[in-house]
Amino acid sequence: MNNLAIAGMAFADAIMAGQIGASELSAVAVGGSVWFLGFTVGLGLMMAISPIAARLYGAGKVALIGRYTRQGLWLALVLGLIFFAFIQLFAGPLLTFVGIDIAFRDMAIGYVEAIVFGAPAVFVFLAFRFTTEGIGHTRPIMITSLLALICNVILNYAFMFGNFGAPELGAVGCGVASAITMWLIMIALGGHIFFHSQYRPLQIFSRISPLRMPILKEIISLGFPISMTITAEAGLFSAVSILVGTRGPSITAAHQIALNFASTMFMIPLALSAATTIRIGHALGVGDPVAARLSGFTGIYMCGLFMAMSAMVLLVFKDTVVGIYTQDPTVQAIAISMLLMAAVFQVADGIQIGAAGALRGYKDTRVPMVINIFSFWVLAFPISYLAAVTYRAPPAYIWLGFVIGLTIAAFMLTVRYTKVSRVGRQATQNKPEPA
Repeated sequence: MNNLAIAGMAFADAIMAGQIGASELSAVAVGGSVWFLGFTVGLGLMMAISPIAARLYGAGKVALIGRYTRQGLWLALVLGLIFFAFIQLFAGPLLTFVGIDIAFRDMAIGYVEAIVFGAPAVFVFLAFRFTTEGIGHTRPIMITSLLALICNVILNYAFMFGNFGAPELGAVGCGVASAITMWLIMIALGGHIFFHSQYRPLQIFSRISPLRMPILKEIISLGFPISMTITAEAGLFSAVSILVGTRGPSITAAHQIALNFASTMFMIPLALSAATTIRIGHALGVGDPVAARLSGFTGIYMCGLFMAMSAMVLLVFKDTVVGIYTQDPTVQAIAISMLLMAAVFQVADGIQIGAAGALRGYKDTRVPMVINIFSFWVLAFPISYLAAVTYRAPPAYIWLGFVIGLTIAAFMLTVRYTKVSRVGRQATQNKPEPA
């Protein structure tokens, strides 16, 4: 539910921007791609807290979890400030250099420069989120995510359309709304963890810790490959979105519609993947490798099955889906052709994210990083680049790279999980955590 709520924010952004016009929708698409590319780097680093907390919780060492959370908070603040500075300095020159269509370039720059004010808050939120996720308490995350969705829609209505006395900022107002929402959910989840008794054994707020390099190094050592793994995939989609931005408002808006719907459906297997990581971590923490292996294969199967059902729905209701976003006939026709390609790659997308989550449960992150970089950047990106820029092919051909990259990644990650999860290999993964 929490991932669906987060996807609902992007869905609402696309719907509300589309009601203003194709240029505004394109600006949110391109600006959002730049934002999301940087966000996934920090997301991956913060995700390391989840398997660490799951292992400690499964082993009954709950008092050690707070040490990792406190160091994660330091890391979150540093990442947020670096990301903020980078966007403010380089977002404009980058989008100008790439050649984003002048019809919406300034709006895209304004959007990303506004949303990045929420970067420090959202990374701190992630440190809290992956701590509570690691110990299996997911209800607070669901509630804060639903709060984020409600706040984002209300604030969009205010700042995009000039309601409630707010200025009418269009696409830039969408970025302002998202930034404010990030601060609100950080305060909400942090406050819940601070006041609720179930988190006191973790001793998160028992002291203000200085930077402790051994613990910080462990988080980064585990989180960096995770970060590169998910950034390889998310970065491919973001990079292609930026390339599509050179093809004009209609194609860019259609790309955003198709990508937004596919991303919304992806939230379910993403949540199942995170749950698989936690179940495996708990099982390994109590010394049950058979249950851990079964949890992983179950998670992979469920991710693939859901995306297969999603693809079927997409094939049947593609016209209805596109009609929700826009009534522009040109944009609709292009979006439908892209959604047909999305239906092709969705099953592979589900399998690869399920396998990646299962491997994270074993703290196996370096090989998946290499697999994703190869699949998405050695194979997929050149194909999409040639279609989008070199040959300026029909829009659906741009997504051919997604099909190839995701299929190869799904196969290789599943083979890797089959190997890593064999009973007997897990003992080497259960190293003692630092005191």
